[in-house]
Amino acid sequence: MKRLLLSAVVSAWLCTTAQAAELSPLKSDSEPDRTDWSQLDTRYGPMPKADKSLKIGGVSKTLTNEYWRLLGQGYKNAAQRYGVIVEYQAAANEADQLGQLSIAETMIAQGFSGLLVSPQTDINLEPALQTATSRQIPVVNVNDAVMPNAPHYVGNVQKDNGVRVAQWFIQHKPQGGKLAVIEGQPGVYAAGQRTRGFKETIALHNTFNIVASVPANWSREQAYNAASTILQQHPDLIGFYANNDTMALGVVEAVRALNKADQVAVLGTDGISDAYASIKRGELTGTVDSFPVLTGEVAMDVMLRLIGGQTISRVVATPQALITKDNAEAFSTKDNEKLRQLLMAH
Repeated sequence: MKRLLLSAVVSAWLCTTAQAAELSPLKSDSEPDRTDWSQLDTRYGPMPKADKSLKIGGVSKTLTNEYWRLLGQGYKNAAQRYGVIVEYQAAANEADQLGQLSIAETMIAQGFSGLLVSPQTDINLEPALQTATSRQIPVVNVNDAVMPNAPHYVGNVQKDNGVRVAQWFIQHKPQGGKLAVIEGQPGVYAAGQRTRGFKETIALHNTFNIVASVPANWSREQAYNAASTILQQHPDLIGFYANNDTMALGVVEAVRALNKADQVAVLGTDGISDAYASIKRGELTGTVDSFPVLTGEVAMDVMLRLIGGQTISRVVATPQALITKDNAEAFSTKDNEKLRQLLMAH
């Protein structure tokens, strides 16, 4: 039954693709029609006054991962600021593609004014996008899977996550050595781009050798198991790059269990609070923070500009920064305005 339902999703996606031929397939990292998050006011003017009756739906991947909870907090912060209503829902887990699709379709049927969606995969919400588009309901794809037919995307440059981590290894481990990658979910644009950015940058320096690159599907447990196996096969490994912090923290557990914390550096991506705490304790080496609360605020800003009639570029790029023990304290500020200023100066 599940295979039949997934086949229906794919069929609907193909129909959407045919109907959206005027839009080239979206590749958010390289899309030329883009605006930096800090330039919205400069380029498009002030926010239009929002109708207080607007009801915006947020459709997330899961609430078990702190990143997605923080993204929802960003939606709520902005909704409160502009006086609109937001309802934030998520699938049961990061593999519940049909459950997430059902949430999006229900919101459309209930007459929501716009949808902010973070798809499980690049195609599982395409049927909902097709329906919303036919009803002139604006849809913004918000990190990290990318729907090919998405008219608007808000998020960071995914490939740059991996590039930044690779640059850390090149700078801090100039003698080189064996490295491993713990990938996210296969078929998700963000996971592929993060891994590609890391591998392409590392390949420019022949002192490094990537000896393993395996998916752990965003799971801490799967990452722990994968890292344990890799460390047993390559006891002289010097570092891991994990496609998100949940997996990176699983890798940290594996490294510590084998008493290799002094030998093996571990870097992740997302900037969740557990990652910051681990960095400050001297366990996790670093993370590429993509600032989910701020991303959620920017995405709501973009949605309300679209509803207000502004023509916004297809991609609005949000900030990121490599966090290590050297700057973790500064970037963990709870002062939102101070963080914005810090990022603009970064």
